[in-house]
This record gives sequence, C-alpha cells and structure tokens, in this order.
Amino acid sequence: MPAATAEAGTDYAARFSQLDAWLHQHQALWRAKPFTTVQLPWEADWPELATWLRGRTLEQAEAAHNQPQLLDAPHPFASLARQSIELSRLPQWHGGDGSSLPEPHTGLSSPRSTTGACAKVPELLTRHIPGRKWQQISHFATSVNRQWRQPTAHWLDWCAGKGHLGRLLAWQGGQPLTCLERDAALNRQGAELGRQLGITSQHLDADVLEAYAWQQLQPEHSIVALHACGQLHMTLLQQAAAQGCAQLAVSPCCYNRIDSAEYRPLSSIARVGQLRLTRDDLGLPLQESITAGQRVRRLRDQSMAWRLAFDIWQRQARGIDRYLPTPSRPQSALGQGIAHFCRDLAAHHQLQLREPDSWEQLEEQGWQRLAQVRNLELLPGLFRRPLEVWLLLDRALYLEEMGYQVRLGQFCEYQLTPRNLLLVAERRSAQTTPTL
Repeated sequence: MPAATAEAGTDYAARFSQLDAWLHQHQALWRAKPFTTVQLPWEADWPELATWLRGRTLEQAEAAHNQPQLLDAPHPFASLARQSIELSRLPQWHGGDGSSLPEPHTGLSSPRSTTGACAKVPELLTRHIPGRKWQQISHFATSVNRQWRQPTAHWLDWCAGKGHLGRLLAWQGGQPLTCLERDAALNRQGAELGRQLGITSQHLDADVLEAYAWQQLQPEHSIVALHACGQLHMTLLQQAAAQGCAQLAVSPCCYNRIDSAEYRPLSSIARVGQLRLTRDDLGLPLQESITAGQRVRRLRDQSMAWRLAFDIWQRQARGIDRYLPTPSRPQSALGQGIAHFCRDLAAHHQLQLREPDSWEQLEEQGWQRLAQVRNLELLPGLFRRPLEVWLLLDRALYLEEMGYQVRLGQFCEYQLTPRNLLLVAERRSAQTTPTL
C-alpha cells in the first residue's frame, strides 16, 4: 500500500475553530434568503455591492453561480471570496486528467492486488453505470487505496445499491465484500454481478438506520460510503466507531437529510462552538447545479420566475409585505400559463386576490426578480464550501476523539461532482475504542 499523501501536521481542531468563528461572524450574509426576502438586511451596510448585484442579468448570475469566488464585485465581496478559498482549502487526491482511472475492457480477469492506477477492469464492473458515476466510483476507489496505510481485510459497502463501489475495490484487492442495502432487488442484481466476477460477496437486505445493519459491523471491516446522505453517513460514523471498525472512507452528501430540525454536532469541539445550525442551514452547500441539462434548467427557472411573480402579486394585492410558502407543482402546471399557475397558488392559500392589470407584465417582473435573486445569492454562495468543510471537520474531529487517525481531501474534480470531499479514517490501534 503506497504511503498516504495527507496534509502534514494538520490541526483539524484549529481549522475548525477558525471556520466556526468566521461563519458565525458573517452568518447574516449566508443566512439571508433573497428568494423570500425582498430587501436583505446586509444591503444597508453595503449599498454599492447590493446595487451592482441587482443590476446584473440572469445569464451573468448563472455564469458565476458555481464559482462565485472569481467574481469581480464591489467591496467586501473580494475579501470574503479570498477568505472563503483559504478556509476551504483541502488537498487534491486526484490527478485531474483522469490518468489514474481504471480502464474497462471486455475480458474477465481474476481479482488482483492493485491501487487502481491504470488498471484494466472487466466490462461487468462498469455495466449499467453512467460514465459520470463510474468516474466518481473510480476516483473514490483510487483515493481510498492511496490514502489508507494499513491493508484491507474485508470491505463493507454502506448504502451499497448494487454494490458497484465495493465490487471494484474487492476485485482490485481480492478481499471479501459485504454490501448493506435495503432494496432487495438491487441486492439480488449485485449478488449476481459478484458471482459472475468470482468475487466473494454477500448482499444483505438491511436498512442502515436500523440495529440489524449495525450488528453486521465488525472490527476487521473497511467501510466505504460514496454520497451517503446526512443521517445515513452520520449513523455510519457513530456505529462504526462504536464497533471499532478498522477503516472508514466516507463522501458525505445531502447534509440536510437528518432526523431533527436542529443539527446536533458529533464532536465535542463542535458542540461547544459558536455556530448553531438548522436543517435549513444545512442545505446551503447543496445549492449548486453542475449536471443539470439545459431543458431542466429552463423549466426550473420558469417555475421560480412564476413563483416570484405570484409573490409580487400577493404582496401587492394583500397589502402585506410577507412571503407565502408555495407548494411544489408538477411540470405540467407550467404548460397552462402563468395566470393559471398563480391562481392555483392563490387557491392553495385560500386567497381571493384582485387580478393584476397584465399577466404578461407580472411575468416580466417575476423574471426580473429572479435575476436579482440569483445575483444576490452569489454572496451566500461564498459560504457554501466553507460550511461544508465545517461539517466535514466536525465528522473528522469526532472520529479523532473516537481513536481514529483522519485525513481529509478531494477525491475528484469539482466539475465531476460538487460533493467531492472525502474523509478517510483508520483506527489507531486494536485496543478498545474510547467512548465520549
């Protein structure tokens, strides 16, 4: 196993404290909701920045959305952008050019020990996996093999689906594989793929939020989880640490899918920190669009512009400057015109509103408001990655407290998936794991 390329002497506690203070100091900026609030509190402090952002087009907002740090905007945007970049910095564990990816071929091979670099893989390993997902799996597997310092005895794929990730790792190293997945049909398909490849694997019907799944965890297990949602990966960290599992590799996703309205930090350091987060706050890191197609984006924009048009209408007609939550509507609702769309939302709230003089003019105002919203959202966009790193550091510090050596990095390019952060952890010894 090659030596790990971790950050030398990283003090995750110090990094967390710095991030915690910065996010707490600027929480009025990233907690502001331009979609629901017509005038944001921070605009009075920085009127030049507010005017500049409000004057930009929707196309300009879209162009800057995924990299707001590069935007040349008035003070204090540039200063906040520099701090965002610095506070979010993590090592890159990928080559960036795809040269380390395993390459598929049509013949079957026996499992063999490899780090995954430039390895030819059987077609069965890539069958039915979209290209982007295969690249994510391949980069994840390569990073795990490079970062772990101890040999792997038994893979366990958490929320496995068909077990594509675990199967690739087991094929590379020849170790046995256990997959935990609640969908029995996916388990059957994964078991058949493993059988055809000659991999020793078992696929268990198990909901990872239930005790039966936790009972499968053993100290010799090396657990992997690619894009496990909030409560799923938090449960994994807690249960794996409780069982003293040898190794963990987790790429978190959907931090806001938790079982409580308030975020409950895992680490003792985060629990005494300044920042307190709601489930709604946890959605900020997820507000990116990398893979959505042009048609999907167009329909999304139309729906949002019409919702904003309804918001303008209901505020003016009621004489009450307050946002009314709008329920999700099927895509077919967009085909019936803006008048029907807005009337439907008014009926949902049991409102009888005086109709606007011109639906066309109201729609135009909705699109103008959408352009302003998207541009104003570029400011909280500076805090998306810092907040995600804060959450990842909470998980890292928890595992350190539980007796693990932890490293954090990026397993693939951001353009491949915004959720490209990876936590790898190894138990420091075979002794009993400490409890908090």
